[in-house]
Amino acid sequence: MYALQMQNITKSFGNVQALKNISFSVAPAEIHALCGENGAGKSTLMKILSGVYPYGSYGGNIIWNGQEVRFKNLSQSEHAGIAIIAQELALVPEMTIAENIFLGREICNKGIIQWDKTIAAATALMQSLSVSLNVQTKIKDCGVGIQQMVEIAKALSKKAKLLILDEPTAALTETESENLLQILKKLRVQGLTAIIISHKLNEVLHVAQSITVLRDGESVGTYNASSIDEEALIKSMVGRQLSDLYNKQLRKPGKQILQISNLHTWHPKTNKPIIKNVSLTVHSNQIVGIAGLMGAGRTELVETIFGAWAGKCDGQITLNELKHFPKNPRQAIKNGLALVSEDRKRFGLILQQSISANTTLAALKTFSKNFLIQNKAIQQATTQSVAQLKIKIHNAKQPVAHLSGGNQQKVVLAKWLLTKPSLLILDEPTRGIDIGAKAEIYTIIQNLAATGVGILMVSSELPELMGLCDTIYVMNNGTINGSFETPYSAESIMHYATAQH
Repeated sequence: MYALQMQNITKSFGNVQALKNISFSVAPAEIHALCGENGAGKSTLMKILSGVYPYGSYGGNIIWNGQEVRFKNLSQSEHAGIAIIAQELALVPEMTIAENIFLGREICNKGIIQWDKTIAAATALMQSLSVSLNVQTKIKDCGVGIQQMVEIAKALSKKAKLLILDEPTAALTETESENLLQILKKLRVQGLTAIIISHKLNEVLHVAQSITVLRDGESVGTYNASSIDEEALIKSMVGRQLSDLYNKQLRKPGKQILQISNLHTWHPKTNKPIIKNVSLTVHSNQIVGIAGLMGAGRTELVETIFGAWAGKCDGQITLNELKHFPKNPRQAIKNGLALVSEDRKRFGLILQQSISANTTLAALKTFSKNFLIQNKAIQQATTQSVAQLKIKIHNAKQPVAHLSGGNQQKVVLAKWLLTKPSLLILDEPTRGIDIGAKAEIYTIIQNLAATGVGILMVSSELPELMGLCDTIYVMNNGTINGSFETPYSAESIMHYATAQH
């Protein structure tokens, strides 16, 4: 008997059909993966299962442990033993680990919280997940990896029998991701069933027993993880062979756009050096990559160039042959810089604003006359950007929050391209994006370089840097440890990323 069966599930939002007769089954104590491009319907399907979209708002049946269930809200699905951990973690930063685990279900006696029992129970749960951190630590002082474990501990405290994880490793380091996957394997041996949504196909093949692929709201099929490889899985997801994902173009460097010499940056609170004696160069018609491990200083470096650490840096920056030390990002934009942040939802978009408002936000002066916004010009620019970057939308007035991750990232790119930058800085430009959207963004990046834009790109995915970049600088502990040009050696780059020189 299956633990879970979802039968002929359909779901529409207005006139748009998001899910079309999707069916799949999950065996007891199995890790089942859902794969597909952004917008394929994975998260929508799981929101139906967990009661976020209540019974009556969708078609089809859900069979849980042999019985049909009709959840009207999250509480009902949790009571039945189903817990969902969303990509955006639902934790209270100012509360402790223990308080978060039992929030809303406090261990009480006659209305008084039993803190000793709460701390003991939370400690036991976290230790079962191989986490020995003091449970009285506040969430704001925990890394994302620990926060994921707190969410799992919270689910286990609710006696969850089925755990749904939506992109659980998207914001984790490689070590944290491996730790989480090992925990999931351990929980499976103990009898827990799990459904995992992930764009990281190597992780999916490593941890899952079966994989269901969705494409455009329909089920392509369910596969045994041991009988399919990554290439076949990609083809199933996107409906085409991605034999050359990067399609790297031959380019000759043009004029020098950016030169950094002996750059130092200090943390504004601790006054400790975070960027140390960094020097690099970017030319037009060139893609320059920055490799390194998490915490190496890559983001701090590009933020310094963009004026986010003004007053806490020293050295020389030349942009288009002029001295460049912006006091703030506004001045950096005026000087011809654009920065696609690593966190598009926090720093790149206003999620509840429309697509057109987000697309034109950074170049708003271009669309104003006598202090009045020219709405017709904004509409025209948005239409052109949507067509140029192939952004999938219903209309330009819909909130950008309703778009898939890949299309949100394209809106961020469109926003900065309207400023006509001479140097485009990309910090993790494909994080949390499916393989098909990645290929489209790679093409956009290559085309921009071909038009003469200089591109400085940070990425934690080494194949991405090797597939796109003309030069790769490697950072370690706030400094440049080495630089490489094609042909690249992944082993050498990783050596310089991890070793002190």
